[in-house]
Amino acid sequence: MTTNQDGVTHQNMHTGTVPPNMNHGGHELFDVHEVLSSAIGALNQAILLRPHVKDPELLDILDRQYRFTLDEYNITVECFKSGHDPSHPTSSYKMKEGNDFIYGMKPGQPKKPITNASEITDEIISGFLLGSAKAGASMKAMAACEVCNPVVRRVLADSVPNCIEMAYELAIYQNKHHYYQVPQLASQDMTQLLNAFAPAGQPGMPPLQ
Repeated sequence: MTTNQDGVTHQNMHTGTVPPNMNHGGHELFDVHEVLSSAIGALNQAILLRPHVKDPELLDILDRQYRFTLDEYNITVECFKSGHDPSHPTSSYKMKEGNDFIYGMKPGQPKKPITNASEITDEIISGFLLGSAKAGASMKAMAACEVCNPVVRRVLADSVPNCIEMAYELAIYQNKHHYYQVPQLASQDMTQLLNAFAPAGQPGMPPLQ
């Protein structure tokens, strides 16, 4: 602590190195808390939804994603508390679905909220899971930009592609079952947009030494 000529006391700023478990900034602490709280919410939601799943394929997706997310949650907590590398590196999530979307719209009944828990369906459950995966990708990407601790930053950054892969798997599942339809633009409009950009030439700057 220091006191200036007016008698006002100030807290000295940290200088030099700090212990790994204290190598965290204020924004980082709040953002990682949000990430971990959201992960708990997603895991709890999966446990609550699991007994209502009817499709074995969706159940397999839920179980695989749950186990993977739980492991990522544990290693994030581990490195967040210690500041050191977790007990094992972040794994890469591998989905079982293919990557072919069905394009086009088919007529169907308008969607609306359910009014009773007994109305829950695989479409609703897969939608919940998709929302959690997309939220995880967004939150982890934002948090990683605020992290000071290099280990925590790497663990969060490495987790983002896994959330994207889970969301992609669920989107393909929904699309295959016509829960999530993908419209396309007319061929002429699509071609115009695809050709709306061109590569840039070399800037008029001296070459790098």
